[in-house]
Amino acid sequence: MGLSLVIGPAHAGKVAHLLEGFLDALDRDPWLIVPNRVDVDRVERELAARKGALLAGTVGTFDTLFAHLAGQGPRVIGDTERSLVVRRIVAASNGALGDSSRFTGYADTLASALTEIDAAMLDPADLEPGLAEVTRAYREELTRLGASDRGMLRRRAVERLTGELGSWSGAPVFAYGFEDLTASEWRLLEALAARGDVHVSLPYEPSRAAFASLSRTANDLAALAAGDVVELPPGSESYLPPGLARLERRLFDDDSERGPLDGSIRFLEGAGRRATLELVAEAILDLVRDGMPPEEIAIVCPALDRTRASLETAFGAIGIPFAIESRARLGATAFGQALLSLLRFTWQGGTRRELFSFLRTPYSGLTRPDTDFLEGRLRGRAVLRGDRTLEETTKLRTGRPLPMLELIGSEAAPIAAARAIVKTMLRNAYGLGAPPVSAVVKRDLRAVDAATAVLDELELLRAAGVSITEEDVLGALERATVRGDAAGEPGRVVVLDLPRIRTRRFDAVFVIGLEQGTLPRRAPSSPFLDDDTRRDLDASRGARLQRPDTASRDRYLFYTACTRPRKLLTLVREAATDDGSPREPSPFWDAVAELFDADTVRLHTTRRPLAQLTWPLDTAPTERERLRALARLAADEPREADALAFANGWQRKLGRARRAFSRSTAIVHPRALALLGSRETFRVTDLERMVGCSSAWFVERYLRPGGIDQAIDPRMRGSIAHVALQRFYTQLPAAIPGAERVTPENVEAAVRLMHECVENALETGLRIDADDLQRRELGQSMQRDLEQLVRAEAEAASTFVPRDLEVNFKGFELAPGVLVSGKIDRVDRDPVSARGIIVDYKSGAAPSATQIHDEARLQIPLYLLVLRDHLGLEPMGGVYMPLSGGRRARGMLRSGEERVPGFATADYLDEAGFESEMEHARETAVVLAGRIRAGDIRHDPHGGDCPAWCDLWRMCRKERP
Repeated sequence: MGLSLVIGPAHAGKVAHLLEGFLDALDRDPWLIVPNRVDVDRVERELAARKGALLAGTVGTFDTLFAHLAGQGPRVIGDTERSLVVRRIVAASNGALGDSSRFTGYADTLASALTEIDAAMLDPADLEPGLAEVTRAYREELTRLGASDRGMLRRRAVERLTGELGSWSGAPVFAYGFEDLTASEWRLLEALAARGDVHVSLPYEPSRAAFASLSRTANDLAALAAGDVVELPPGSESYLPPGLARLERRLFDDDSERGPLDGSIRFLEGAGRRATLELVAEAILDLVRDGMPPEEIAIVCPALDRTRASLETAFGAIGIPFAIESRARLGATAFGQALLSLLRFTWQGGTRRELFSFLRTPYSGLTRPDTDFLEGRLRGRAVLRGDRTLEETTKLRTGRPLPMLELIGSEAAPIAAARAIVKTMLRNAYGLGAPPVSAVVKRDLRAVDAATAVLDELELLRAAGVSITEEDVLGALERATVRGDAAGEPGRVVVLDLPRIRTRRFDAVFVIGLEQGTLPRRAPSSPFLDDDTRRDLDASRGARLQRPDTASRDRYLFYTACTRPRKLLTLVREAATDDGSPREPSPFWDAVAELFDADTVRLHTTRRPLAQLTWPLDTAPTERERLRALARLAADEPREADALAFANGWQRKLGRARRAFSRSTAIVHPRALALLGSRETFRVTDLERMVGCSSAWFVERYLRPGGIDQAIDPRMRGSIAHVALQRFYTQLPAAIPGAERVTPENVEAAVRLMHECVENALETGLRIDADDLQRRELGQSMQRDLEQLVRAEAEAASTFVPRDLEVNFKGFELAPGVLVSGKIDRVDRDPVSARGIIVDYKSGAAPSATQIHDEARLQIPLYLLVLRDHLGLEPMGGVYMPLSGGRRARGMLRSGEERVPGFATADYLDEAGFESEMEHARETAVVLAGRIRAGDIRHDPHGGDCPAWCDLWRMCRKERP
């Protein structure tokens, strides 16, 4: 009886030595303790392969052994039940636990601290008063529920083992794959060693920095072994290539001597996360093409949660099958995201976005055309609030409610409602005809299992008398996790974290995330159990709460990851971020590089700079990537690109790529030319847009792209402001008797009238589903802006009076066969003569006379021609009146003794210049009308460069710098 300890570095044969001892002791029904459940199946298969069949013995984890020893007792609550119990205790404290207790993460942190307290086998009396009270309340609540938790089970197992003779048969125990022992695990080993043989394997080599985090465990086990310690010699040089063997023997050791590097270690440096992962994918493709099975390739991530999405995007686009052996949040799965979106909409008063996030999935049972129709109508009306979404959706479905919402409403209890939704979602997606077997379906089934397990635990609590609310169900599902892909799936590259790779072996291993700040990781801290508290409890109660420092722990895990490959180790880091900022390498990267000659390290380092946007043509993994690489080659080596295109049948595709920004834009189709050529009348605003860019004019007027979402944008504000101003000037003479214009004497009454007109315009002009806050904000901002306009007019020096509003004209002839139409916002007339000025309202800044000429602004000059030749008034000028910001009116006006006063000096033109601008606008408009009729569409933004605000370049293909 007693404990024996086997230590040694990686590849020393420790586990093989332990497994041989387990097989030799099969006649005594031994136990084999492995690190986690994933290892149980793998080790059982390995042992069965060695022996042919296993008819005795048990392979399990520490939890398996504790449960066996604990025997019958209260049921053990699951993670969901435990989390809810802790949250109820925090809520019942009414803030007595501190201000931070009101935050969501407080309960999770407290639950983690309680887990450590249970593992340390501490009593409330051992703790400081606040934490002791919470611990006591937690245990009392479990007692009231007739349940226990994992820590109580472990405590009961140790008590039975140490106090009941028949609790253990004396079977030998073999254990490996752990580095830290909790107090309950330590006491278990002590008790087992007192009643039988215990054989422990520990990766440890004295005096090596790589194993510093294990020194306490090794020393404690060696003391318990009382000299029965076997130190196995290093064996890496017999099993590994020279480079990997040197790494295993010298990593983190103080040795300045560098050695040669063979091809067993490589370094990859990329710029940006996506580019770095694509570099990894390229290397993996090369290995697979050379015959290495994908399941013999592993990718090790320091933080899987942060890497998962980028890895799925990069590898999915290239087509590399992979299996992530890590639990994911339920909400990160397609099924879980749809489920949570529906429950948030129903139970938390969600918006249209949450509802249609669910309806657009195959789990909703609604067809894609139906969903498009409903969402398009709602978004077109800017319906966002949940109640309005339900109301309008029911109307659009001719009074029929959505089936899934009706199903939730039919269940009184939230657990039953969620269970019915999960079942119906699965049936909607896959039916009942045939069992689904694809990888996507397996992920959904795992998500269903996770959701069902959560609901089962909540049902147990409900049966014990705990009230379960909708918030409880939703919160539990949000915190639920889904098990990852199965270990060692054939044909899939394995993705796992640092702890999980400790007991695995692969032909090739890629360690990613070797940047400063990523590895080594930052040390986590607990507000309930700080370092001093842990140290004191270890000294007084043997709690074993102290942990090695994070850097030392990560140093060991990195050493372990580097010793897992049999043939190839590849270290990967981001040399720069996606925006080009440099990133420093991890100290672990440098520690490996410093073991080998600098020249050979450079030789085995592959870099992908940020500017490398395509794969090399000979290694591009997909047809799409090969075509992109070919297009890039054509820019530097056109003849070589042409030859490759001819050899592979890519001539047409390469030609299209070359012409992407230089293809002809002229309209050539006969029907389109006939449509354009038959135009007789042209709107003035169309001609002015044509001046700005003929491609933009064509796209906007004929292709008419538009956003599906209606919103209160500048166009809508301008429309409502136009209506308010039109009503204001129409009602002004009647509302203020004798007033033809706004003056300092009547300005206050005019402001009140303008406020009323704005309110009325909002009632009739705001045709989207805006809430009260949006309406108030819009109304107040418009009242403020238009009040400034009214007050500015009261102070204006002009004596002209607003007389004609919304003046429509059709068929005004600029030249034979060229007619224009449009609408003038306002014409101000001189009360004593046939003179007038044009006022055109503008949402943005108003252009000056110089800008009207330089930018070929046609509206004001053409409107002046209409004023003179159609309305019979002598044009004295035209101005743009900004509607916001208190900006000054600008435009072009006649100078001279009879000029209209009150405008910017630079906007006054002499007689010849004024007439010249009008005639120049006429000539420009006639030329533009001819171009429209001829289909002469070009890439011709005014000034040569597209404005930053234009988003039409994806359609017009104008090349941008």
